[in-house]
Amino acid sequence: MVKEKNNFGAVLCVEHENNFSWVGSAGNLNVDDQFFITSVTKLFVTAVILKLRAEKKLQLEDNISIHLSNDIMNGLHVLNSVDYSNEITIQHLISNTSGIADYFFQKQANGKSGGSDLFNGQDEAWPLEKTLESIKQIKPQFKPGQKASYCGTNYQLLGRIIENITGMSIKEVFQSYIFNELNLSKTYVYENEHDTRPVSLYYKSQHFHAPKFISCPSFTPEGGIVSTAQEMMTFLKAFFNGRLFQKEEIETLKKWNFIFRPSQFYYGIGLEKLWVPRIVSPFKPIGDILGFWGQSGAFAFCYPERDLYFTGTVNQASGKSHNLAYNAMIKIIKAVG
Repeated sequence: MVKEKNNFGAVLCVEHENNFSWVGSAGNLNVDDQFFITSVTKLFVTAVILKLRAEKKLQLEDNISIHLSNDIMNGLHVLNSVDYSNEITIQHLISNTSGIADYFFQKQANGKSGGSDLFNGQDEAWPLEKTLESIKQIKPQFKPGQKASYCGTNYQLLGRIIENITGMSIKEVFQSYIFNELNLSKTYVYENEHDTRPVSLYYKSQHFHAPKFISCPSFTPEGGIVSTAQEMMTFLKAFFNGRLFQKEEIETLKKWNFIFRPSQFYYGIGLEKLWVPRIVSPFKPIGDILGFWGQSGAFAFCYPERDLYFTGTVNQASGKSHNLAYNAMIKIIKAVG
């Protein structure tokens, strides 16, 4: 996993339900290092949403206008002069099918996207108010429910909805609903731009430093958690084994849409499924591999068919090294048979 250019370190934790556990590292990372899990955080959001639904505090079918203020909703999704803002549901947000413009990937009026500025060294916070100001000037991607497209704006809005429902900050929600519940002592929300505990992230060959962006509270539900491979494993197994919500709920999340950007995978309701072409294992097709990728190269996936679990990171924000973690998981799955 560390032999490819610009991949300087990797951590991999592998567990087989009840009878095998292994964690290893290579390059400049150690097995107990804390790292940015970025979008793997979204799997924590899914767990929170399902817990809130079990508490009857929300339904996936709820229009988001029930839980958000008028100033947020005003002009949120206007496509070809038609206002679809009040048609958007919580399920649209968590399944990336809202069609709302994406502040991170879509170009703004100045021809730049939030993501391009960030990777060009312009580290700045993107509070929800700034995100909304930006995306309301960008053409929405499609009508709500028409298809799926990866969109960070959706999760900033989900974070605000969770805060409005619970009366707590998203940090407090994660702490109360998940970290404390699972006794995660090394997992936390990154909120102090001067915090140097997480290992330095790379973007291609350079150190990537974006503490203002990552520590902004609105980014927390989008990707603001720091963890270790072993504590992510604790969470991942709890997610799939009924510790945080009824295990049967997993099936309700499997409403897949194919996503092409930032990489190719299937997106369900707050859950991702790896795309595994038949040629990878032509004589014994590999079934569902479920979990989440992070832009940082972090990963947390379960292979239910063999009760296998994978967590870790390749610590590379360019997206070029995700295939290394993917290949490692596929090799292990094929070896288990």
